[in-house]
Amino acid sequence: MLLCFCYFVSSFLAWGQTTTGERLPAGLPRPVDGGSLANYRPQPAPEPRRVDTDRLESLIRAGSLYLSLREAILLAVENNLDIEYQRITPFLAEADLLRAQAGGIARGVPSSVREGPSGTGGAGQATGISGTVSSDSNALQNQVLGLASGTSVALAGPQTTASGPAVPLLDPALVGTLGWNRTNRPQTNTFITGTNQITQSGFTGDLGVQKGFLFGGQASLGLDAARQNTNNLRSDINPATTGGLALTYVQPLLRGFGRAVNDRYIRIANNNRQVSDLVFEQQVISTAFAVTRLYWDLVSLRGQVAVQRQTLELSERLLKENIQKEEAGVVAPMDVVRSRAEVARSRRDLTVAETNARQQETVLKDYLSRGVIDSPRLMTVRVVPTDTITPPAQDPVTPLQDMVATARKRRPEVAQAGLQAENARIALQGSRNGLLPQLNLVVNGRTNALVGSVSTLPTTVPGSGGGITVRNPDPSFIGGLGTGLGQVFGARFPDYGAELQLSIPIWNRVARADYARDQLAVRQQEIRGIQLEKQMRVEIVNAQIAVEQSRAAWEAAQEARSFQELSLEAEQERYRVGVSTNYTVIQYQRDLAAAQQLEVAALADYAQGECGVAAGVGGFVG
Repeated sequence: MLLCFCYFVSSFLAWGQTTTGERLPAGLPRPVDGGSLANYRPQPAPEPRRVDTDRLESLIRAGSLYLSLREAILLAVENNLDIEYQRITPFLAEADLLRAQAGGIARGVPSSVREGPSGTGGAGQATGISGTVSSDSNALQNQVLGLASGTSVALAGPQTTASGPAVPLLDPALVGTLGWNRTNRPQTNTFITGTNQITQSGFTGDLGVQKGFLFGGQASLGLDAARQNTNNLRSDINPATTGGLALTYVQPLLRGFGRAVNDRYIRIANNNRQVSDLVFEQQVISTAFAVTRLYWDLVSLRGQVAVQRQTLELSERLLKENIQKEEAGVVAPMDVVRSRAEVARSRRDLTVAETNARQQETVLKDYLSRGVIDSPRLMTVRVVPTDTITPPAQDPVTPLQDMVATARKRRPEVAQAGLQAENARIALQGSRNGLLPQLNLVVNGRTNALVGSVSTLPTTVPGSGGGITVRNPDPSFIGGLGTGLGQVFGARFPDYGAELQLSIPIWNRVARADYARDQLAVRQQEIRGIQLEKQMRVEIVNAQIAVEQSRAAWEAAQEARSFQELSLEAEQERYRVGVSTNYTVIQYQRDLAAAQQLEVAALADYAQGECGVAAGVGGFVG
């Protein structure tokens, strides 16, 4: 009997599986042995990789890391822990999808996007030509990418307090009981039982399967059996085994009816899986922007080191000339003292520039690797940028509408906003259906069986003086397992029925409130989409303006540096012939150093502005 039931259960489950069309998402851990028991064992997630890729080692030569911007971005994609963290998020979304496919509510996935470190900044604090040129790269990143500190991209999706009718559990479940009991009941008369005390003992058991379906119905199929031994003298079959096979199906006809209502969490989880991919893409864009900023800041700081080294050389050359002139009695000893002070100042500025560059190297190495920065392998490695900033002769002019169209296709948050709006509309379907009354159709059927042996107890109470009647039970009840299965599947003793269950909430305030709230959520998502479109256009325009400004500043700084070089050469010549003073030459040297620093800072601002435009249109990922 149990084997036949298992056959029907397997057919029942297979029918339900083909109905829902569910499968395990590809990213989740697989059972190692392929057996069904693996569904009840914890499957370990893969450990995070703690070592860097071979690319990092291949770029180290003679204790220096020779790094191009392209290689820096590739190293970040391979080794950066922010990206590694976001690599797990799509698998969390797949786990939520698996949960939704079983009829559960998704738990949600983390969606914050982390910014890169600020670094020590470039050579953007030099003053001279006309005020201060500031290389505030973090502000530019926040402006272009909309990633201010603490900002996270929220995933739309079902929450723990979902609205609308509950989704039936789509995973089948086996349920069963097994028990033994013994009862002893006194009787008020002996006419029915033949005795004044009924004692019964026996085993009971049932095994069934329950499953819900995407169109709202819930079915249960169960087999039960009970074997009983009694002292009832009137029982013709003793011990007797009763059993049956029952099927019950409940189908909502109003609230909770239809696939569109019951698969809404699956559709939302599918959308959230796409959103998690977009969040990962946005993290890659943010990381690539941060690497670019750190890289150009390092180039800028190394340029500042070169400027300070050149300034020191000029100061030392002037000191040497003044010492020679002092020995010849041409200049006063105070000029030599002033030149020595300028050399000391230049050495101090060079030391500050070199330490700033080393700090920037430390930040960049840490951002591009998984190892700790104080490890012997990373601590002694010096980063040597191999790319230089070379502005084109003329910046290309791209129409704003073309850049907006490109950004609309490429920027992840635009696609996220669309998916969030779609999720809000899907949730609204559930709350709209929840306004309907509850009307369920319940259909049930059962086949019964009774088998056993002819009772060997006497038919009359001993000592009553009555005659003994020969027992004559129905022959079809006499038998064992085969007889019982014949009765069950032959439906000799069937029960069946159907009923309608109606429940109408009088004021329906919960459903009305949920529907109103979900409608407003849809409107909020629509407003968010409009707001994002406006913000995207402003960011692109501002990025273009920033590039124009930084290019104009660089050209002006380049011209000013050229004039300062000519001015210094002329003043040095005047000093050699005794027309100028030592103090004036030192001032011109300082002006030249400031102009060179401004040129380096403006060039770094221009490079980062170009990257800001690329990030504004989503050009880092392609």
